[in-house]
Amino acid sequence: MSDLKEMIRQANEVAVNKMKNAQPYWVDIKPAHEVLGIDKYTLLHAGPPIAWEEMCGPMRGAIVAVLKYEGLAENDEEALALAGSGKIKYEPCHHHNAVGPMTGVTSYSMPMICVLNKENGNYAYSTINEGTGKGIRFGSCGQDTVDQLVWLEKVLGPALKDVVHTMGGINLKMIISQALAMGDELHMRNNAATNLFVKTIAETLCEVVESRAALTQIMHFLTWNNDQFFLNFAMAANKACADAAHGIEHSTMVTAMARNGVNIGIRVSGLGDRWFTAPAADVAGAYFPGYSAEDANKDIGDSAIMETGGIGGMAIATAPAIVRCLGAGKYQDAVNYTNNMYEITLSEQDQYAMPDMDFRGSTIGIDILKVVETGISPIINTAIACKRPGVGMIGAGISKAPLEMFEEAMVAFGEAHGLQ
Repeated sequence: MSDLKEMIRQANEVAVNKMKNAQPYWVDIKPAHEVLGIDKYTLLHAGPPIAWEEMCGPMRGAIVAVLKYEGLAENDEEALALAGSGKIKYEPCHHHNAVGPMTGVTSYSMPMICVLNKENGNYAYSTINEGTGKGIRFGSCGQDTVDQLVWLEKVLGPALKDVVHTMGGINLKMIISQALAMGDELHMRNNAATNLFVKTIAETLCEVVESRAALTQIMHFLTWNNDQFFLNFAMAANKACADAAHGIEHSTMVTAMARNGVNIGIRVSGLGDRWFTAPAADVAGAYFPGYSAEDANKDIGDSAIMETGGIGGMAIATAPAIVRCLGAGKYQDAVNYTNNMYEITLSEQDQYAMPDMDFRGSTIGIDILKVVETGISPIINTAIACKRPGVGMIGAGISKAPLEMFEEAMVAFGEAHGLQ
């Protein structure tokens, strides 16, 4: 047993250092089919694997929109028939080195943010943020949503591609570090990060976009009430960091945590690509006027990759401006949340110093053994989607990752090492 403990300690040290030392750079924008290896009849989604018959309302709505966007259906009725016909293959984004916010639905033609971890050489991908209002991430499927997807593909995507090629790549870790010091936790608050990002690319963007009308559209999109634009870049960055730490034999560190609106799942570095799942949690939070918990879908989205990397809800103390918006109580409650997260993680990310925590580094490396031993669940900050497709975001709040999936993973780890 003592030998196994030492092997676990050494493996976790390797895994967490791979995550800590990763250097995620935004390097390109490419179509999903080029980088994810999917055809038009393969759709990716957030969370662990799920069949069409089991999907929640928002995910079904997003799939309807995407089938119309890809030209595979002309209307909602055709899309619904095709979606349930058996001709469409559904796979998790995580199985393709990608992550997607909320429903996470990703298809053949979508422009993808390409992030390279220069330390390890691995890539990770995410879609481009759709902007405010209704979008496929919340299950919207109207023509305005489809039109927005086309605009991202035909206008914004090519512009961003020209920007990053001209600039030679952008260090995302540097932006995340600065944003944490400016009051973001990089999940439900990306105000500083988005402003820093736009400031970084603005001059080059003005140089590469020849059409003044297109430039005006893009700048309006980036700067008008779209504070969450950077989230997708941060998600791809954290995915690149986490994937570098995956596959370390004997490691008990979590390298993926994701929700599909029905289930939540984790993957563990030393346990291969197996998902350990539990029913998705209800989100405790604050609702927009006219909505309540009765309207809410269960927890959903790959954006828990932010918490997997030790920020987001794990670092809620660094974002006092959103504590009440998330229904998290008083600011001291947020500090207590973050302090508790140190109890279940392997190390601290010194590059992500948090002023509100006396410049302590953010947590990093969720350990399944520590979670089970302490009974402390990781905290996830999240938007709340209406369970009815097409309504959109109805609030924001906090969910707790269920203990049972960590317990299941620990049992599997024990079995893999001959401990019954």
